[in-house]
Amino acid sequence: MMNGVLKITLAVSLLAGLAGCGNDSEGAGPFGALAQTAGQIVAERRASGQPAAPAKSPQEAAAEALRVNPGPLIQAGFESLGRTQVMAMTGQNGTLRTFMTPAEEALILRGGMLVGTRGLGHDLSVAEPGTESLIRAGAAGNGTRIMRYFAGDGVERPLQFACTVGAGPRPGVTVESCEGHGTSFQNSYMVQGGQIAVSRQWIGPDLGYVTIQVLRP
Repeated sequence: MMNGVLKITLAVSLLAGLAGCGNDSEGAGPFGALAQTAGQIVAERRASGQPAAPAKSPQEAAAEALRVNPGPLIQAGFESLGRTQVMAMTGQNGTLRTFMTPAEEALILRGGMLVGTRGLGHDLSVAEPGTESLIRAGAAGNGTRIMRYFAGDGVERPLQFACTVGAGPRPGVTVESCEGHGTSFQNSYMVQGGQIAVSRQWIGPDLGYVTIQVLRP
């Protein structure tokens, strides 16, 4: 199990390199054990006067999450927020899966493709990637991506981007390059059996990129 986690973590590091070109301890549900474990450790150390333990590395956090949670898990690195978190699946509607932290920050994925966020602020209401079939097939081509955001007046507004999909500079990586509305971004994907196992995807102008790895499908 650990070897699998390390392999995926290395893949995330690869994608990051390409791109360079509050919790309730009694929470229930899929992530309850994660929050409870962390809360118990902190409480025990405070009671005994021991210094707080150093923060876990992403590899250590992934291994701990796999040990205490039997359900689907992802690890998400929010670049603009400077943090990496394990997220457990809390719901499924058809092909859409919602992964959430104990603080109720959520990513909504379809086979690894990011289609929405919740609870992060400046959220992506919904993404409509017309390039999705190209990305899953590892094929080259062009398509339109629509990203919908709620404006300050509460009205949902779509932003449309023209995108080109093609092979990345390294084997196994597919790159989606998009531009429009005075901005541009580049998403990177590693696909296994039609599912996106590792990726770096743009949420929006405020939240920037998130790197997502599947710990357990």
